[in-house]
Amino acid sequence: MPTSPNDTFRLAADLVMFTSQNIFLTGKAGTGKTTFLHYIRKHTRKQLVVAAPTGVAAINAGGVTLHSLFQLPFEAFVPDFEGRRKLDYHFRVRKSKVEMFRELELLVIDEVSMLRADTLDAIDVTLKRFRGNSRPFGGVQVLFIGDLFQLPPVVHNDEWEKLKPHYASPFFFDAQVLKNNLPVCVELTKVYRQTEQSFVDILNRIRVNAASADDFQYLNKRYQPNFQLTRDNKYVVLSTHNYRADRINEDELAKLSGKTAVFKGSVKGEFSDSSLPTEMNLRLKVGAQVMFVKNDSTDKKRYYNGKLAEVTYLKPEGIYVRFEDGEEMEVESETWRNIRYSMNESNEIEEQEIGSFSQYPLRLAWAITIHKSQGLTFDRVVIDAGQAFAAGQVYVALSRCTSLDGIVLHSRIEAKAVSSNEDISAFSALIALPQKIQEMIAEEKPHYCAASLKRSFEWLPALRLVDSFRELIESKKLPNEEDAMAAAYQMRSAVMGQISVADKFRQQLDDILKMNAA
Repeated sequence: MPTSPNDTFRLAADLVMFTSQNIFLTGKAGTGKTTFLHYIRKHTRKQLVVAAPTGVAAINAGGVTLHSLFQLPFEAFVPDFEGRRKLDYHFRVRKSKVEMFRELELLVIDEVSMLRADTLDAIDVTLKRFRGNSRPFGGVQVLFIGDLFQLPPVVHNDEWEKLKPHYASPFFFDAQVLKNNLPVCVELTKVYRQTEQSFVDILNRIRVNAASADDFQYLNKRYQPNFQLTRDNKYVVLSTHNYRADRINEDELAKLSGKTAVFKGSVKGEFSDSSLPTEMNLRLKVGAQVMFVKNDSTDKKRYYNGKLAEVTYLKPEGIYVRFEDGEEMEVESETWRNIRYSMNESNEIEEQEIGSFSQYPLRLAWAITIHKSQGLTFDRVVIDAGQAFAAGQVYVALSRCTSLDGIVLHSRIEAKAVSSNEDISAFSALIALPQKIQEMIAEEKPHYCAASLKRSFEWLPALRLVDSFRELIESKKLPNEEDAMAAAYQMRSAVMGQISVADKFRQQLDDILKMNAA
């Protein structure tokens, strides 16, 4: 029976690629959830799209926001007749997107801890409608990725008043579509970020709100209220609020002598301000502590998202930085793509760039919000989490650091600042054992492969293309309209003939597969 972390990773990947099961892939901070997303994206043959609840999360995942993908309104979705009617009235979806929904096989949702239950139900309604399929999500497989003990969904009080008659909680697992269709829960357990076992154990207990008085006493040994940032100590302050992080960065920048250089970014096409990974106007001085906000796209792999450096030289068209190991480099401008998904001529879902943002992949890094630090790794952090306002923030802040010795606490961490939801704990306990996952794969893989084989002889997409061509001819005033229509009907007749042949062949396939299964 597989028990190693790599075995769990491979089993989860097989479950995604060779079954139609909906899956919730979870794991503590630093267990490789993002690596899993990249692996699936690279190796699956399924028609997939990647999406996330927020703009920044979508850009980081190389996908799109759920609201833009499904063209959802930003108001709360109430899952009753009136709510469905309003959602139906809101839809204004291009034919190309409808076709993409019909061909979609796998929907990957990253940072699922921030996904609201009502948003997931709205996605379910959308897919059912445009795919003409009453199964959950219209028959699309969904891979949920994230850690529910990290940052929660944002629901304002007035929205929750509308939603609470329909939902036990705002978390995605309480969506109505999942009431009788819970995903298979798979947990990645090997922590790669921290190696100090005592620290890992404390983090695990903080995560599930099971920390003891001894744990808090041990953590609070790192309490240093008078600790000051210096040019030499290379700490990053993790703050609960944007304004606090911004103020620290501005104050530290002002302490440096010399002129401030401003590097202007540029946007082409569509790219919302809320999705910008760094400042449009990046203000720097020599000596500034900065953080890379993108992985190195070259083969050199000199930096990664979250790596710290110090600015050593500035010129009008260039920024030079030095890393902690003494290595220096000139930073080159990078480009972030804003994409949408569409169908190509081969009837495959592909990414289409609709906008881009170009800027140096840096931001001031004396301070960053806990929210924006999710997914990053630091060697030294100063945590000011005394005012943590959301469940999971203390855990996210502590788990950013590679060791306990690298943590400084500006305020003591009290038990009341650490909280987790009992519903989350109950849902997260539904982890499937490796043997159970193996059994699912063994049972479903033959059925999935058979269905994929039969789908290879599916001619309905071709029929829809011919019908769209015919409708296009009818909408245009062509001088040779009769000839064009005759050609369209001739193509339709040929496709219908192929459908008849394919149906007979698929019936033969059914018979062969049943004989082999017997």
